[in-house]
Amino acid sequence: MVCTMAFLRALISTARMLRHSPPLSAGLPADDAVLLDAPDERLSPALVAAALGDHGPAAALLSATRDAADWENRDRYLGRLTTFARHRDGWLTDWLAAAPRDPDALLVKAELAVRRAWESPARAERLHEVGPLITAAAEADPRDPVPWRLALDHARGSHATHTAFESLWEQAVRRSAHHYGCHVAALRYLSAAWYGSHRECFDFAERAAEDALPDSLVQALPVRAAFALLLDTQALGRTTSVLEDRIDAAADTAIRLSAAYRPGDPWPAEVRNLLTYVLLARGRWAEALDQFTLIGQHATSFPWSSVSDDALGRFLDARDGARLQVASATPLRDRAGRGRPRGHYA
Repeated sequence: MVCTMAFLRALISTARMLRHSPPLSAGLPADDAVLLDAPDERLSPALVAAALGDHGPAAALLSATRDAADWENRDRYLGRLTTFARHRDGWLTDWLAAAPRDPDALLVKAELAVRRAWESPARAERLHEVGPLITAAAEADPRDPVPWRLALDHARGSHATHTAFESLWEQAVRRSAHHYGCHVAALRYLSAAWYGSHRECFDFAERAAEDALPDSLVQALPVRAAFALLLDTQALGRTTSVLEDRIDAAADTAIRLSAAYRPGDPWPAEVRNLLTYVLLARGRWAEALDQFTLIGQHATSFPWSSVSDDALGRFLDARDGARLQVASATPLRDRAGRGRPRGHYA
């Protein structure tokens, strides 16, 4: 009898998936329409020009963010330009030759040097060598918090003491009290993988989220702490019963933040991708599918590259899995007052 019931449940689940899976795909772009780390309309021309050896558009883009004190976009664009320069840096070399004291060129130079040092087997030694480049970038425009985010990343890899890190943190928040990148750098320093613990991460992230400005990405810090805990749990096989409530609360906060942005908006795309991963890990299938719909075509390397060498493929597999889980939980017949299942464990 037990085997028969299990067989019947499997048949019903399959029937539900066959019936409900196609309609649940209606709001999702086709697999071949999903792009990994797609640049926005401001960054795209700068990357195209850099590929042709022209640094002008990149210089103009970063200069505009500095003039407008648009520190969040400045940090984001810096990251993408540096990623490009890791493989093709001729345009950056020409830029530095033409304007050796340009604050924007110095910032890209420093970020690139730090990333290359991080990849070196002699990381701490290499990071020590590039410290003056960060100082030069910071001194080039004392208002800019982004060099201080870079200094925080540098401090983590060079084994800075808590006192030294707190001094850098003070300088960073003095320039921009709610800068997302600086907060992420601090969260990484406090992580269990470095100089803190999961509890310290959550404590810091939750306080920062409470103090954050409306619709600020800093509100997503707790879900980053949750992600780090989930990765650690998967790697070591530990349970997370003590912190499960904090993981779900972090996801709830991030869901509210995501709802403040329009569907398909590239600005919160990484946060939405991260949130979706956490929701899937918690078995919150319907809410994860909602986030996939809001993400649209904007898949991001983080967090998927943390769990797979094929970030885009992992994203698409996760999206299919969420859709099938929701379909299998949807009754074969519509019932009054019942729609797509929602809640933590749909």
